[in-house]
Amino acid sequence: MAVPKRRQTSSKRDMRRQQHDKVTAPNIVPCPNCSAPMVPHRVCPSCSHYAGKAVFKEENK
Repeated sequence: MAVPKRRQTSSKRDMRRQQHDKVTAPNIVPCPNCSAPMVPHRVCPSCSHYAGKAVFKEENK
């Protein structure tokens, strides 16, 4: 079997590993109904609309 001739430095090891740990911010778009920021293809947290329809009914207290 092939075996590495020299030990890989911690710098090289960390450079290789950093590609897997990248975190990207979620894409935020304005809601077409109320213009509040929301994640696409999800129900709007402020007005509860999705694809132009009300998903949850508002309850008056």
